[in-house]
Amino acid sequence: MPNLVTERIESLKAGTVGASSLAIAETTIVLLEILLIAESQILEPESLLKITIATFSGFLFGVTYRYIVRNDRNSHLQDGAVLAFGLVRGLALAEGQLTNIEVWSLVLIIVQSLISFAFARWVIDLAIAHKLIKPFI
Repeated sequence: MPNLVTERIESLKAGTVGASSLAIAETTIVLLEILLIAESQILEPESLLKITIATFSGFLFGVTYRYIVRNDRNSHLQDGAVLAFGLVRGLALAEGQLTNIEVWSLVLIIVQSLISFAFARWVIDLAIAHKLIKPFI
């Protein structure tokens, strides 16, 4: 029987790695938008809120992903976790802009979200492979 305190610590570590990964990915996306669109030269409060929400989503993803992967390493479950979190986040972001959004913008928002969660998955998998995080038993 697994030690509950140890399992919680490992989940906290996985959540922290997921949060950090999503924060890095979202910050990169926001900075690229600033550079490419050039409507503003500074991070606006809306962008900071977007990064904060992404960080929280990354934490939840990290904790959940650790429980999903366990020891069997089923690629369908891993891909499904990224797809589920990416679609939910991407569609939620697009939902807030439905009145002004074009189809290509919707696709771009969803793809950005999927890439962000795929990056978080890669970092968590790397941490598990290097035994920095133990998979759920």
